[in-house]
Amino acid sequence: MGNKYRMGALSHLNQYFWKYKWLLFLGIFFTVCANFFGVVPAQLVRYALDLVTETIDVYFLFKGFRLQAVFYEVFASTLFYYGMLIVLMAFIKGVFLFLIRQTLIVMSRHIEYEMKNEIYAHYQTLPLSFYRKQNTGDLMARISEDVSKVRMYVGPSIMYGLNLITVFLLVIYYMAQVNVTLMWYVLLPLPILSVSIYYVNSIVMKKSEEIQAGLSSISTFAQEAFSGIRVLKSFVREKQSSQDFATASANYRRKSLDLVKVDSLFTPLISLLVGFSTLLVVYVGAREVMAGRITVGNITEFIMYVFMLTWPVTALGWTSSQIQRAAASQKRINEFLQAKSELVTGKQIVQEIKGAWHFKGVNFTYPGTDRHILKNLNFKIEAGESVALLGTTGSGKSTVAQLMARFYDPTDGEILLDGISLRDWDMQKVRKELGFVPQDVFLFSSSIAENISFGQDGMSQEAIEQAAKWADVYANIVEFPDQFETILGERGVTLSGGQKQRVSLARALAKQPSMLVLDDCLSAVDTHTEHQILKNLKKIMVDKTSLIISHRVSSAKLAKRILVLQDGEIVEEGNHVQLMKNQGYYFDLYQQQLNEEEQQNLQ
Repeated sequence: MGNKYRMGALSHLNQYFWKYKWLLFLGIFFTVCANFFGVVPAQLVRYALDLVTETIDVYFLFKGFRLQAVFYEVFASTLFYYGMLIVLMAFIKGVFLFLIRQTLIVMSRHIEYEMKNEIYAHYQTLPLSFYRKQNTGDLMARISEDVSKVRMYVGPSIMYGLNLITVFLLVIYYMAQVNVTLMWYVLLPLPILSVSIYYVNSIVMKKSEEIQAGLSSISTFAQEAFSGIRVLKSFVREKQSSQDFATASANYRRKSLDLVKVDSLFTPLISLLVGFSTLLVVYVGAREVMAGRITVGNITEFIMYVFMLTWPVTALGWTSSQIQRAAASQKRINEFLQAKSELVTGKQIVQEIKGAWHFKGVNFTYPGTDRHILKNLNFKIEAGESVALLGTTGSGKSTVAQLMARFYDPTDGEILLDGISLRDWDMQKVRKELGFVPQDVFLFSSSIAENISFGQDGMSQEAIEQAAKWADVYANIVEFPDQFETILGERGVTLSGGQKQRVSLARALAKQPSMLVLDDCLSAVDTHTEHQILKNLKKIMVDKTSLIISHRVSSAKLAKRILVLQDGEIVEEGNHVQLMKNQGYYFDLYQQQLNEEEQQNLQ
């Protein structure tokens, strides 16, 4: 039942076979033609050999006579004619073999391209909750290694499978025309071969899945090691990391060698059975010749048929193995393709956005966890208003930002934008108008200019530079030798922590959004730089909605209204002066941070 389920996973490829049906049909036609011109020469060899055996005695009877020379010329010209026909058919077969690869193999490359695009596009539709549960190495393995395994099925495996079927049918037909008894003796080992292949393939299937899982584990380990190389080096764990990688590689090698041992059973088994078939042809064929039912040429013809079946039957083991591996890989691919987003699409409203937000009784728990992050959260942000959301680490501030970008939906309650449920908005429209700067900064391995202009195509150099000035990073950039064309390393390692945050902010400001959400994105900059950036933001965000999320009181003072979040609930609300008068949680937090700044200044 399990094998049937896995093989059923390959039905997902039917859509691609239908799309490229003409390449598939032409490939089948060319395969039949190639094998026809490969099988017919066996009959020509039989005719030529029979001609020799039947006329050689007559030729020697004319020894010493002029007629022998004439007879020899006719004899030689006939053999030359057969030889040229065999060469011609070999050439035609070669042409069709070329055409087979230009159809079936080309089809497999097209399908590989389509599959990778399908998987990549589907990955982008999945919510953040999916990526919280998956590791990058496994995601990469399924779009690269697993797709490659599937391509081996839709290309070479199908090509060799069709070759086996057509050769087998043609050979059976021609053998039956000559001698049915001898045909059955030639085919006698095939049932044994079929049972052997079925048994070995069941083992191959199991080991293939283990190998793919091991490969994903290695990819994940390497990806994490390279991404966290600075941490790894700072704790002097290079040797331990190498040992762990060697252990994972050794496990993968062991499983791969186990599969090689199983695969190695095919070739000697098939060679033994083919040799047995050849012995049967010679023995039974000799008896049939003595009985006058066939000729010596027929024995040669049958031996050629046996060897014609050798490669397709030998390839049967490899093809079966590749199909099993492809089924295992396609099953892994389907697991992700069948993963659906829990973000249900609503009415997909597209209209002008004013920027008024309303959280109504919002509760939130991250999928797969029991921790209640937000608890009956209620607050409003008027259109064009600048609001600060203040709180300590773990209070739920970043969750609010992610809910506004609709990376998640509330567990309970509702989020309204301009009085319309966020579920009913076209999120591409909302996200284009929303400048979201996440707490975890990510920069691409390209130039600074390309990173800043990432959110908008065709951005002018002036606009890029202006965004850098708003984020107070322009002066740092122009100090680099290549200035805005400076290439950043992976995850922006060329820049300092504060510079990365400011480039990330410039990226959001460059598209001139009507709404701005800053998720504690200035934590790595000094207080002076922070004030300068906030002053710039106050100018450019006039009449535009902004939410400044921070754990610093200094970031909140420039906002018109401050919300204090603690343990997922709003505990205080007002402006800086009002909250200081209340002498509540905000007051305590302000005094604590003020004391810390004074101590730092003294040091």
